[in-house]
Amino acid sequence: MRIAFVGKGGSGKTTLSALFSRHLAHSGAPVLAVDGDINQHLAEALGGEEVSAPPLGAHVSEIKKFLRGDNPRIPSPEAMIKTTPPGRGSRLLRPLGDDELHARHVGRAGGVPLMATGEFDESDLGVACYHSKLGAVELYLSHLLDGPGEYVVVDMTAGADAFASGLFTRFDITFLVAEPTRKGVSVYRQYRDHAEQFGIRIAVVGNKVTCEDDLLFLKEQVGDDLLTHLVHSPWVRAAEQGRAEPGPHALASLEPHNRHALGVLREAVDSHPRDWDRLHRHAVEFHLRNVRAWADARTGEDLAGQVDPEYVPGPAAPA
Repeated sequence: MRIAFVGKGGSGKTTLSALFSRHLAHSGAPVLAVDGDINQHLAEALGGEEVSAPPLGAHVSEIKKFLRGDNPRIPSPEAMIKTTPPGRGSRLLRPLGDDELHARHVGRAGGVPLMATGEFDESDLGVACYHSKLGAVELYLSHLLDGPGEYVVVDMTAGADAFASGLFTRFDITFLVAEPTRKGVSVYRQYRDHAEQFGIRIAVVGNKVTCEDDLLFLKEQVGDDLLTHLVHSPWVRAAEQGRAEPGPHALASLEPHNRHALGVLREAVDSHPRDWDRLHRHAVEFHLRNVRAWADARTGEDLAGQVDPEYVPGPAAPA
């Protein structure tokens, strides 16, 4: 199952991404955390010793070559764009599988497997947008055969920026982290309005709630989309200052209410089975949008032909 954490900058989405990843890892579930934020802080939030790996965004060409496999509809890796959907012959992946992509790009932080999109480097400054790096995450998720009980948790860019690409359609659920302030819920309204057009499942997670008035404010502003909330956490503050025990098992010391909230998030993820047809339909739709908008003109090729009408998404596809 694929989970995105989004929200206003400073809302705590990276902290919640890390807490939820650690909660899953503590339970023994297979989990992969992905730092897809322009500000790369997920490894630090996961705590503990970090074993870094090369970032995805710096190796997009190699990733395209690997995922292309021997798909006859894709004549070369250069013909692939970030929205190119898988087809017969594409190389599909199992989460944390025994393949060169995972072997090369998965590190660890706080005992949790972690992939990072990567930061801007000097050659990017002034000439590239961050979505050129996020394209690697979009391709990865499009070619992933994850199943029930397997979790990929992605810390996304702040605000509604995720809607600048089709990446927002690659998830089973999106948790929008909101503080109990007008600014905190403003991003929620943007996400809600955009997501409704595509049937994207959103749940709001209140954060930094300190009193009953905070909770009432969130309920008034968000309504039934409010799934749960976390209260102000001395444990989190200690972790952010480097004073908390690292590793997934350290969550045993997290405040009981906040531990319960993490359990509510997992129940929400597990309560809806994967809709493979919807995922693939959105992948094709956004690929064709990009083809018409810029990709055909830029490449000089008819990239709509990359869509394989006989490809069957889901577990039936050979990994």
